[in-house]
Amino acid sequence: MDPIYNGMPAAELGADGWHKPWSGGNGGNCVEAMRLADGRIAVRQSADPDGPALIYTHGEIAAFIQGAKSGKADFLVS
Repeated sequence: MDPIYNGMPAAELGADGWHKPWSGGNGGNCVEAMRLADGRIAVRQSADPDGPALIYTHGEIAAFIQGAKSGKADFLVS
Protein backbone atom coordinates (compact mmCIF):
# COMPACT_ATOMS: atom_id res chain seq x y z
CA MET A 1 0.00 0.00 0.00
CA ASP A 2 1.17 3.53 -0.77
CA PRO A 3 2.39 5.16 2.46
CA ILE A 4 0.85 8.45 1.27
CA TYR A 5 -2.88 8.12 0.76
CA ASN A 6 -5.96 10.31 0.38
CA GLY A 7 -7.39 11.22 3.78
CA MET A 8 -4.25 10.44 5.77
CA PRO A 9 -3.47 12.67 8.77
CA ALA A 10 -1.71 15.72 7.33
CA ALA A 11 0.66 15.77 10.30
CA GLU A 12 2.18 12.53 8.99
CA LEU A 13 3.46 14.51 5.98
CA GLY A 14 5.52 16.75 8.27
CA ALA A 15 5.40 20.46 9.04
CA ASP A 16 7.83 21.69 6.37
CA GLY A 17 6.80 22.43 2.82
CA TRP A 18 3.23 23.60 3.33
CA HIS A 19 2.27 26.82 1.52
CA LYS A 20 -0.83 29.02 1.70
CA PRO A 21 -1.35 29.97 -1.95
CA TRP A 22 -4.99 30.91 -1.39
CA SER A 23 -4.84 32.65 1.96
CA GLY A 24 -6.83 35.75 2.57
CA GLY A 25 -8.33 37.91 5.25
CA ASN A 26 -10.63 35.20 6.51
CA GLY A 27 -9.41 34.80 10.08
CA GLY A 28 -6.70 32.25 9.36
CA ASN A 29 -8.92 29.68 7.69
CA CYS A 30 -6.79 28.95 4.66
CA VAL A 31 -6.11 26.13 2.28
CA GLU A 32 -2.52 24.89 2.42
CA ALA A 33 -0.79 22.84 -0.27
CA MET A 34 2.41 20.81 -0.40
CA ARG A 35 4.16 19.27 -3.40
CA LEU A 36 5.10 15.70 -2.59
CA ALA A 37 8.32 14.02 -3.77
CA ASP A 38 6.43 11.98 -6.41
CA GLY A 39 4.78 15.09 -7.94
CA ARG A 40 1.39 14.71 -6.29
CA ILE A 41 -0.04 17.59 -4.27
CA ALA A 42 -1.38 17.37 -0.71
CA VAL A 43 -4.02 19.86 0.42
CA ARG A 44 -5.13 20.54 4.00
CA GLN A 45 -7.16 23.04 6.01
CA SER A 46 -4.79 25.35 7.92
CA ALA A 47 -7.15 25.59 10.89
CA ASP A 48 -6.82 21.80 11.30
CA PRO A 49 -3.20 20.99 10.38
CA ASP A 50 -3.46 17.53 11.96
CA GLY A 51 -6.67 16.74 10.09
CA PRO A 52 -6.95 14.84 6.81
CA ALA A 53 -4.85 15.64 3.77
CA LEU A 54 -6.41 15.31 0.35
CA ILE A 55 -3.92 13.96 -2.19
CA TYR A 56 -4.24 14.98 -5.85
CA THR A 57 -2.25 14.22 -8.97
CA HIS A 58 -0.53 17.03 -10.82
CA GLY A 59 -3.12 16.68 -13.58
CA GLU A 60 -6.04 16.98 -11.18
CA ILE A 61 -4.65 20.17 -9.62
CA ALA A 62 -3.82 21.62 -13.04
CA ALA A 63 -7.37 20.90 -14.28
CA PHE A 64 -8.88 22.51 -11.17
CA ILE A 65 -6.74 25.65 -11.46
CA GLN A 66 -7.41 25.99 -15.19
CA GLY A 67 -11.13 25.51 -14.61
CA ALA A 68 -11.16 28.07 -11.78
CA LYS A 69 -9.30 30.59 -13.94
CA SER A 70 -11.85 30.14 -16.73
CA GLY A 71 -14.78 30.71 -14.35
CA LYS A 72 -16.00 27.11 -14.05
CA ALA A 73 -15.82 27.28 -10.23
CA ASP A 74 -17.52 30.65 -9.86
CA PHE A 75 -20.66 28.92 -8.58
CA LEU A 76 -18.69 28.06 -5.41
CA VAL A 77 -18.41 31.72 -4.38
CA SER A 78 -21.54 33.30 -5.81
